[in-house]
Amino acid sequence: MTPLTVAQVEDLARRAHAGQTDKAGRPYAEHLAAVAEGVRERGGDEEQIAAAWLHDAVEDDALTEEWLAGAALTARTKAIVLALTKRAGEPPEEYARRILATPGAPLVKHADLAHNADPARLAVLDEPTRTRLAGKYARMRALLGQPEQG
Repeated sequence: MTPLTVAQVEDLARRAHAGQTDKAGRPYAEHLAAVAEGVRERGGDEEQIAAAWLHDAVEDDALTEEWLAGAALTARTKAIVLALTKRAGEPPEEYARRILATPGAPLVKHADLAHNADPARLAVLDEPTRTRLAGKYARMRALLGQPEQG
């Protein structure tokens, strides 16, 4: 089976997340596009860029794990998506360990955290939410051994 192209994965992700918005009320696909671009800018390959488009699909119930298992994606892309899928009640330390143990996943998570923690993106949120999320993102960056921003 020939893997989907990045353009096909982008189209699929945009359709899967259609109607979803982020915490600021923006179309969720904007976040996916920013993460995919962040992966590209950080030297990521096509498998990582595809995973960036899908990194929240299972967690957000836009697509199922069963769909992912049968999808025309490389095993590496699937592994990255699963590594980045946070499970309910999962301790952050366990989540970080899984990401670090999955080749290609740390770079995708770095791009995700960089966009999530973007000051312009956080600025539109209320102060308690902004403070909570900034702390959450900083803690995950620390667990992953990633720089403060970038």
